[in-house]
Amino acid sequence: MPATRRSLAPDLARGFMLLVIATVHAHMFRLATTGEGYALDGALDVAVTACMALFAENRGYPMFAALFGYGLAQIYLRRTAEGREWPWVRRLLRRRGRWLVAIGIAHTVLLFFGDIISVYGLIALLFAGVLRFTDRRLLTHAFAWMAVGSLVYALVNNVAFGAAKGEAQGAEATPLTDMVMRLVTLPFFWPLMIGISVFPFMVGIWAARRRLLEEPERHRALLRKAALFGIGAAVLGGIPQALINVEVWAPSAVVATGVFWVHLLVGYAGGFGYASAIALIALRMGERRGPVVAALAATGQRSMTCYLLQSVAWAVLIPPYMLGIAGSLTDAQAVGVGAAVWLGTVVLADLMRRAGFKQGPAEWFLRRMTYGRPAAAPVEGARAG
Repeated sequence: MPATRRSLAPDLARGFMLLVIATVHAHMFRLATTGEGYALDGALDVAVTACMALFAENRGYPMFAALFGYGLAQIYLRRTAEGREWPWVRRLLRRRGRWLVAIGIAHTVLLFFGDIISVYGLIALLFAGVLRFTDRRLLTHAFAWMAVGSLVYALVNNVAFGAAKGEAQGAEATPLTDMVMRLVTLPFFWPLMIGISVFPFMVGIWAARRRLLEEPERHRALLRKAALFGIGAAVLGGIPQALINVEVWAPSAVVATGVFWVHLLVGYAGGFGYASAIALIALRMGERRGPVVAALAATGQRSMTCYLLQSVAWAVLIPPYMLGIAGSLTDAQAVGVGAAVWLGTVVLADLMRRAGFKQGPAEWFLRRMTYGRPAAAPVEGARAG
């Protein structure tokens, strides 16, 4: 689809969610580097840490997973509309999934332990068949994954990972030891992230069948309800976790696990609410495209490239053998660094757009590996002959 005819809402949503992801990661790096909890050094730090719990933490990945499901369903619907049989479409989707896994593993080896690209690739490989489910069967499976996957993730996060809080750091980190640690944790990271991503992935498929983001004018009432309820539920349901994060409340481990589970569940609602609100904003804008909107849409259109660029920034800024700035930051400063990294990717994405590149390098590579080299157009002389 030509860039000028792309639906605005999905690209705006991805561009905005990259901001959420960048600030959450930066905040997390500050926490993980010290192992001593959040800094909470003054009213600003407390306010920022609370706001991150209410509006950002575990709100970004559900929307990204939903958008991934939405995009995969679009591919399925377009190819079947062209008359392609299911075995051909399945092979296409699985080839795309395999290359996503390959890109994600390379991302993990070289840059970042929290890669999500390989997780989406595995979901494409394991769950391509759900694209043919009826709505009822699809949503039944989705809500089952929501309940079980989020509970398992909450248990592991608060019982296993929470036990490591405040422990003394081990041997001095090096590029090699960091790479080994990322690879060692990958087999444990994958099932946890799959467990909490399948639900929004399936909801994204359901939404794509109704073209909620491509035709928001037909779904205004539903989108308004989803935005109000989803964002409201995320904020209200996030208050207990925010109180824990700012150390106003120190519940038992069992209660803390339950609170975090609720935080994950309302995070799904928040992610869907953000997507709905952005669809309504895009609808209100109509055909208007100012420089800010164009830059945000360019970022969303190149979301994988911009996500990988964020990891390049973290690889330079965070490790102690590089700039190692995380431990010296306050909570507010860490979030500011995350926003600055995101803004840098927005500028780069917009420069690509202005230069005439319709895709980022990561998107170009994935498309080439999925579809192969495009057929060469016949030259005029050949047609005349």
